[in-house]
Amino acid sequence: MDNTVLLPEGVKIGHAQNDYTGVTCILTDYAVGGVSVRGGAPGTRETDMLRAEKSQGFVNAIVLSGGSAYGLEASCGVMDYLREKGVGFKVGDKVVPLVASAILFDLNTPNEYHYPDKAMGYAAAKNATAELIFGNVGAGRGATVGKILGASGAVKSGIGGATCSFGDVFVTAVIAVNALGDVVDHNTGKVIAGARLPNGEFLNTMQAFSNGTLAQIMRMQSGTNTTIGCVMTNARLDKTQVNKVAEVAHDGLAMSIRPVHTDADGDTLFALSKGDKQADINIVMALAAEAAARAVENAVKL
Repeated sequence: MDNTVLLPEGVKIGHAQNDYTGVTCILTDYAVGGVSVRGGAPGTRETDMLRAEKSQGFVNAIVLSGGSAYGLEASCGVMDYLREKGVGFKVGDKVVPLVASAILFDLNTPNEYHYPDKAMGYAAAKNATAELIFGNVGAGRGATVGKILGASGAVKSGIGGATCSFGDVFVTAVIAVNALGDVVDHNTGKVIAGARLPNGEFLNTMQAFSNGTLAQIMRMQSGTNTTIGCVMTNARLDKTQVNKVAEVAHDGLAMSIRPVHTDADGDTLFALSKGDKQADINIVMALAAEAAARAVENAVKL
């Protein structure tokens, strides 16, 4: 597996940001969609639409946004963009774009509110292209990790991507990492980004959780974190299978974020199927977990 990040045919990704926060728009071109929400403090829109038992089988866009709950407004800008293009669920002479979204908390400036609004969401959709950009952009603009000691001990993060493949089937993960926990190399377990002590060394948040020192150092605030993202494949999957892929992709978060899925995180992953490749669902799920783990690590390296 190389470091090339691939997108299913017809899928495009765009970013928009300011100095504080940003939004990432994934235009899906009518992909089969699914979702899995594992964190204790999520902020989402239209996730119920993607559940396996619901009637709607397609989604037109996935929006990943900063700004906490305020950032959900960015989805309305994406809807405006798609409505102008005539993309969405047709109801008589009307069109309703199907846009699902999740947010992370990056309201880090005292006494000020900076969040993605409709205009920024529209810009992200307009900027969407098959040429991928990662790092300190879009939903990753204001992201940090390792916040167990408070904002002063956290380190900068961003949005990362990775692709894993088997034959002509691939899964790509795009993840914006704003976790309470540390990011580790999932092959070695070494902390590569996380809470820093005054001497510059990493605290190792997982050890602090498990060795009894957490009570003395913990200053976390509920809901002020969250890792959000999307895994997408060129394999042909039905809605039930896509939801299963979204669930298993969280295993990748668990491999690279420690601890993960806390009550202070709103970890949410979407999944998309856009392609005609035949594949064993177990292979797709394994690729999704590995791609998610790599994307998390790439988000703090870029």
